[in-house]
Amino acid sequence: MALPIDMKGKAALVTGAASGLGRATAVKLAAAGADLCIVDVNGEALAETAAMLGDVQVMPLVADLADPDACRDSVGQAVARFGRLDALCNIAGVFKFAHFHEMPRADYERTIAINLSAPFFLSQAAIPHLLETNGAIVNCASSAAFIGEAYATAYCASKAGLVQLTKAMAMEYARKPIRINAVAPGGMMTNIGNGMQMPEGIEYDLVQRYSGLRGLVEVDDVADLVTLLASPAGRSYHGACISLDAGITAG
Repeated sequence: MALPIDMKGKAALVTGAASGLGRATAVKLAAAGADLCIVDVNGEALAETAAMLGDVQVMPLVADLADPDACRDSVGQAVARFGRLDALCNIAGVFKFAHFHEMPRADYERTIAINLSAPFFLSQAAIPHLLETNGAIVNCASSAAFIGEAYATAYCASKAGLVQLTKAMAMEYARKPIRINAVAPGGMMTNIGNGMQMPEGIEYDLVQRYSGLRGLVEVDDVADLVTLLASPAGRSYHGACISLDAGITAG
């Protein structure tokens, strides 16, 4: 990215950092100079991410963000370690395909907990600190927030809720020194889709309606935008949800 992004002396918390977009975001924020608290439920992969981050200070935290207390504790530990918090990047997400009438309650509840409730509780804990640093929140929504996707009902609901959470927070803090935005990528080659199984008996032409004509979105492109929005270079963005979906939601 050509824009000058300088995060030296700043601290960021990135969830879902063990792989995919979370890892790519952590790498780019570290390259910009930020100290990092990286959070994921996968401790082994999280350690691999930490080893990729160069000379910045890194605090890996293994946590299941389906637990609201783990969300609050993650923010608290980050602030205790770095003495400040300048950016919260809510990247962690889960996705389960299912026939709507057959989706297990546990899968539905975990989808909502990780994709929507975790950003709520993380943001709630982070905002007092971000107000002190003129900081930023960046939420990872999805093209699924804007179009109906067959067999992905819970995911669509969680991401649509996250967009509205972003906008509502942005309005409430419109007069405060904080920026709150979201990105909405289309399908990416990340671990969220690895090993994903379609339920039996689906109609594939319905899935193709949201598969897009230009293929998958590059993870690094999305991480570039998240990094911009998390940094002072994104100063003019507030309450935005920016689509990077290769035209899926264009029509």
